[in-house]
Amino acid sequence: MDLKNYNSDDYAALARVAKAMSHPVRIYVLRHLSMQTCCYSGDLSDELPIAKSTLSQHLKELKNAGLIQGETEPPKIKYCLNRQNWKQAKDLFNNFFDE
Repeated sequence: MDLKNYNSDDYAALARVAKAMSHPVRIYVLRHLSMQTCCYSGDLSDELPIAKSTLSQHLKELKNAGLIQGETEPPKIKYCLNRQNWKQAKDLFNNFFDE
């Protein structure tokens, strides 16, 4: 990769995604969501041996990075991959590691 031609916005976006993916629980959530259409936060908390508040923080990080999206269906929140942003993230990683 020619680092001189790599857009600084791309660096920032890649760093934001990499940071959001920097925890095993977040990787698990992304993988879990990639294998289904959507999932409720309660279903995830049943699967993971962590406190609901901790899971909530991980979901918040993924959402802030734009990798997932949440829709409130009281009293639950339904989470899905943000497919468009997920594709962009994959493209950023592919371009970064391309050369």
